[in-house]
Amino acid sequence: MKPNPRSIVLDALMRVEENDAYSNIVLGSALRDSGLSGRDRAFAAMLFYGVLERKLLLDYNLSRFSSRSVTKLDPEVLMILRMGLYQLRFMDSVPDRAAVNEAVALCKSKGLHSASGYVNGVLRAAAGTEEILLPEKRKSKNKYLSVKYSCPEKIIKLWRSAYGDDITLRILSGLEGRPPVCARVNTLRTTSEELGARLSDEGISVRSSELVPDCLFLEKTGAIEETKSYREGLFHIQDSASQICCGILSPEEGQTVTDVCSAPGGKSFTIAQLMRNRGRIVSCDLYEHRLGLVKEGAERLGIDIIETMAADSSTEKGFPLSDRILCDVPCSGLGIIRRKPELRYKEDHGLRELPEIQYSILKNCASALRPGGLLVYSTCTLNPEENSGVIRRFLAEMPEFEACPIKLPPGVTRIIGEEENELTLFPAPDSTDGFFISLCRRKK
Repeated sequence: MKPNPRSIVLDALMRVEENDAYSNIVLGSALRDSGLSGRDRAFAAMLFYGVLERKLLLDYNLSRFSSRSVTKLDPEVLMILRMGLYQLRFMDSVPDRAAVNEAVALCKSKGLHSASGYVNGVLRAAAGTEEILLPEKRKSKNKYLSVKYSCPEKIIKLWRSAYGDDITLRILSGLEGRPPVCARVNTLRTTSEELGARLSDEGISVRSSELVPDCLFLEKTGAIEETKSYREGLFHIQDSASQICCGILSPEEGQTVTDVCSAPGGKSFTIAQLMRNRGRIVSCDLYEHRLGLVKEGAERLGIDIIETMAADSSTEKGFPLSDRILCDVPCSGLGIIRRKPELRYKEDHGLRELPEIQYSILKNCASALRPGGLLVYSTCTLNPEENSGVIRRFLAEMPEFEACPIKLPPGVTRIIGEEENELTLFPAPDSTDGFFISLCRRKK
C-alpha cells in the first residue's frame, strides 16, 4: 500500500504533542522510515512544521467554526482539524475539497468514525471563507500578537518588556517559515569556494554569509547527511550565531580550550578548525551518550585534538587550566523556537530557575581559566535574566575577572542598548538564531 503522507504527519505531530519530543528528531525519524517519494516528503515536512508553527492561530480559528470547545476535543481529532485547516488557509497547492475529504478519511483510518461527520462539518464551514480571524488588537495587543504569531502571551510580554515593540515584531515575524540551513566549512580539508562548487554539483543551492567567514547558507538540501560532501567531512551544520560566538572566543593554535555543555559538538568542531587542529580541546557534557556525538563528528571531520569529558559543569573540579573557556549554558531556548517550534508551547520554560543554574556553571568553570585567558558566556535564548543578568552578576561578584569589549564582526551591529562586552543577536536583521554572547578576561 502506498504510504499516506498525512497519516505520517498526524502520527509525528501526536508524538511531539504527547511526549514533549523534539520536532526535528521526530520528523526526521518519521520520514526516514516512511517510504515517501521526495515530493511527498516535502509536502509532509511543510504540513508538519506549518501546524506546529501556527497552532494557536489554527485553534483560535477552529473555535469560530466549531460547536464544541476545541480544548475538550479528543487530541487526535483536534490535530486532524488543525492539519485540515492549515491546508485550507496556507497550502494553495491543496484544493479545498481534498483538504476536507482527506481529513475525513484520516479520521476513519484512525478508527475515529464517530468524529468524521463533525470534522467534515467544521472544515466545510471553514472552507466557505478565506478569512483568517484574529482577536481585536485594541482590546489586548498581547492576545492579538499571541494568536497572530502563535506565541504564548507570557513570551510576548517578556519580549515587549525587554526589547520593545519594534524588536518584538521582528522576532515574531522571524518565527514563520523554515529557518536557514547553515554549514560551517571544514577549513582543515577544503575552502568555501571548493565546497560551494561541490555542493552545487550535488544539487544544493549555496550562498556565502555576509557576516561570518567560511559560513554557507544552503537551500534545497534534501537529506544533507546523505550527501557525499557531508560524509567526507567537508562541513558540519551550525547556525551562523554559534559561528560568531566561536570567533569571539578567538582561540589560537597550541592553546588549551575547554568547551562546557558541548554536545553535540558543533562549537568544539569550529574551535578546532580555528586552531588549525593544533592544541587541546576538552569537550564536556553531563551525559556520556551525548559525548558519543562529539566523538563521531570529530572523526568524520578529521579533528584529533578533541577529548571528551563527562562532567556536571556546575560542580566539576577536574577541568584543565585553560587559555579559553566557552560556557554555552543550558537555557530556555527562546532564541531557537523557529527551529524547534514546539518549545514555545512548553508549560514551564524554567525562566525563574535557569539563571541560578547558569550562574553556578559559569562561576565553577571560570575557576579553570588561566590568568589573562578569555571566557565566553553564551546562550541561545532571548531573555535578559538569563543573559546580561547572569554575566553582570558574575562580574560584580568575581573581582578577579573583567569585562572584555567584543570586537563586532563586519556587518554585525547592536540593536539594543548593552555593554561593550555583550552582544545579542536577533533573527532579524542578523539572519541568525536568537543568541547572546558575552566576553570577559581573567586578570593577570
